[in-house]
Amino acid sequence: MPTLVDKPPEGDGWLHEVKFDGYRSQIVRDAGGVRIFTRRGLDWRSKYRDLAKAAGELEVESAIIDGEIIVTNEAGISDFAALRKAITRRQHDLYFVAFDLLHLNGHDLRDMPLEDRREILAETIPEGERIQFSQALSGDAKAIFHLVEQAGLEGMVSKRKDSKYRSGQSTNWLKTKCYSIDEYELLGVEREAGKPAFALMAERGTGRYVGSAFITLNREMRERLWKRVQEHAGPPPKGMRRPATQWVRPGLIGRVKHLRGEEDLRHTSLQDFREDAG
Repeated sequence: MPTLVDKPPEGDGWLHEVKFDGYRSQIVRDAGGVRIFTRRGLDWRSKYRDLAKAAGELEVESAIIDGEIIVTNEAGISDFAALRKAITRRQHDLYFVAFDLLHLNGHDLRDMPLEDRREILAETIPEGERIQFSQALSGDAKAIFHLVEQAGLEGMVSKRKDSKYRSGQSTNWLKTKCYSIDEYELLGVEREAGKPAFALMAERGTGRYVGSAFITLNREMRERLWKRVQEHAGPPPKGMRRPATQWVRPGLIGRVKHLRGEEDLRHTSLQDFREDAG
């Protein structure tokens, strides 16, 4: 599991890949057939029938392949919302992007350097099929990240070329994620003396609470926000109880900067707010 960092590592000792927005999974092929395990160890081969079939057609006796199950949108970018629908409705839209090889034909490869494991993996994966190889991105880390951000991708993963494969959290694998700015409905403001103030945000249209955003506004805007909050004061949403929170009626919209590719808000800050025009 890669460790989240603010910026990608520099130097020739790192390999950089696109961070795909999907379900981390491992394909296991052995004498018992094909299984596809989730991060929590559940076998979802019945949910990924087409991918299991593709794995069964690989020209190997046995293998454990690490990767990400994705669906791409019209721009060719992995789309997490579409992925959840595709699992139940459009199996043919699923792809498995393979980025590491742990075992092959009875041999444990985990102590081999990453570069060598990936070279073997690339030779194992045929081109143009449902299981694809995650190509490394060439160039300077800063330039790669800039292009990844401009393309609207979730981020990038950087891996030490000479690293062994080890389970669990690792600093040999680092992920750098891009930020997005989107609008959410303001549910209320949490203020306690001596602590930072937070805006509680909900998904527009559904009212589903998605997290809190650190209020980074300047003094004038903070005062204007608090005035609007008091003017729109209302009861808490059903089932929500938080101390030191002034809840508001629907009608205030906040622009929030947050990490891409997260179901709920992470590393967030309130950039601006407005009243809903309808």
